[in-house]
Amino acid sequence: MRIFVTGATGYIGSTVVSELIRAGHQVVGLTRSDRGAAALAAAGAEVHQGTLEDLDSLQRGAAAAEGVIHLAFRHDFSDFAGSLGMDLRAVEAMGEALKGSGKPLVITAHANGEASENAALALNAQGVRASIVSLAPTVHGEGDKGFVPRLIDIAREKGVAAYVGDGANRWPAVHRLDAASLFRLAVESAPAGARLDGVHDEGVPFRDIASVIGKHLNVPTASISRQEADAHFGFLGMLASLDIPRSSAQTQSLLGWRPVHAALIPDLEQGHYFSK
Repeated sequence: MRIFVTGATGYIGSTVVSELIRAGHQVVGLTRSDRGAAALAAAGAEVHQGTLEDLDSLQRGAAAAEGVIHLAFRHDFSDFAGSLGMDLRAVEAMGEALKGSGKPLVITAHANGEASENAALALNAQGVRASIVSLAPTVHGEGDKGFVPRLIDIAREKGVAAYVGDGANRWPAVHRLDAASLFRLAVESAPAGARLDGVHDEGVPFRDIASVIGKHLNVPTASISRQEADAHFGFLGMLASLDIPRSSAQTQSLLGWRPVHAALIPDLEQGHYFSK
């Protein structure tokens, strides 16, 4: 299958590209830079120069493919509404190119991104096999630049690995290699309208995450109150106190997806998060 991948050079996207190529698919990756083009070519993918803002380019990429995986997203938290609007326009543009084809479109869920999700699901009535992958908030592995590295940086800065209250609140997680295999299965065989949960750890107690961080940094682990969390964690203050377990049992049953790579705590214990 010839698959057009947006976000193809990113942390998750580059892994999805490799997963697809290993499975025998032909990958066309969207990139805006010469460096990204070189990385895609080295991985064995075809290069499609363009950006999320260039809707004509997105339509050309989608129209020439047999399936689309949409991973690109502008993570601009100073204008998150603008980022969501850009994502919606991208989904609509690629969806327009796929109408009546029966081809798959797999998009990635984002916080407050219901408009993009609804636009994708509406395409199922217009001859597109659209599905949505909702990843765990923690997609871990080497090269991670998300929440866990930020927690480690905060512990270094503050001299303590903190958790809120008793730390029993849980975070779901998935290894990026397992996430990549889910996107492959989704584009290959997810039924129209499927909502897929990219979760391995259904819920890791935040206290356990803090404990591993404290051990590897050789700093104490301590409880703080919810009132102290915003000052300590910054923009992660609210998230650090949330109990948000999720299950992928339905997704695993539907697609035969089986996470096989390290869970979050064993991945942290390997030490690569603390190598700098």
